[in-house]
Amino acid sequence: MSLQGTLTGSTSGHVDSEVPKLGKEAALKAIEEWGQPISNITHLIFCTASCLDMPGADFQLVKLLGLDPSVNRFMIYQQGCFAGGTALRLAKDVAENNPGARVLVVCCEITTSLFQAPTESHVDVLVGQALFSDGASALIVGANPDPKINECQVYEIMSTRETIVPYSEHGVVGHLREMGFEYYLSPDVPKLVGANIEELLEKGFSEIDGINKDWNSLFYSIHPGGPAILDKVEERLGLNEGKLRATRHVLREYGNMGAPSVLFILDEMRKKSMEEGKATTGEGLEWGVLIGIGPGLTVETVVLRSVPIATAN
Repeated sequence: MSLQGTLTGSTSGHVDSEVPKLGKEAALKAIEEWGQPISNITHLIFCTASCLDMPGADFQLVKLLGLDPSVNRFMIYQQGCFAGGTALRLAKDVAENNPGARVLVVCCEITTSLFQAPTESHVDVLVGQALFSDGASALIVGANPDPKINECQVYEIMSTRETIVPYSEHGVVGHLREMGFEYYLSPDVPKLVGANIEELLEKGFSEIDGINKDWNSLFYSIHPGGPAILDKVEERLGLNEGKLRATRHVLREYGNMGAPSVLFILDEMRKKSMEEGKATTGEGLEWGVLIGIGPGLTVETVVLRSVPIATAN
């Protein structure tokens, strides 16, 4: 997995046209770091909850990047904040079942459509607008990197798992209506995540030897839905101070960007690990996990393996 292409900022124009444009900027950075011709991309996965149009953002991105018109496309709409994990799960399946496949994954959100006037009856809407922000991230996923053409890994996707948290339908709710996109955030979300996080990790790592519930032996990219969620995860897992440093950095510097957030965190972790001379892209650790959390509550658990820093360069 080659990861790059993080970008945030405001845009002008209609959101349906601006989402693929912002996605293009992230994709170009990822492709530049990958270092291979754009013609080598065989599949495109685009995910966003910011717009819903036909032809879609994936179609527009093909034109903006000059991809082969026959590239295989997957468009993920309206899945919310867990979709970064969904895109990785789909990309892993595609790469492993199509020899030579190179999958461009692009996640992009522009939150203009979420804007609502605050009301006394829904303080959660005001909380959401304080947290949500724009962002796009992109990466290349493939199986069996070719050292002859200097394909460098950043992380390995070892396993993926999607789960609906029981009795959580009210946790994060969104509806597309005439007035735009309305959403509601339950104050129960941190409690729901905390009550289920250990079971999610146990099942995610059930086939990995040597973890033995030592959750401090892992590196983490947890969707930064808000400080209360991260506090609850730290508490329930007994994490040491600083274990969620990369996650909290992204929340503090960029906000909750929805699907792109977990990929921002991996990129931040990789860069910081290199700056600090760590042995691996995962803060010097071998095993880690990406947790995407969104409407449902739906949780994507992606088990990752870091690579030696020398290999990632």
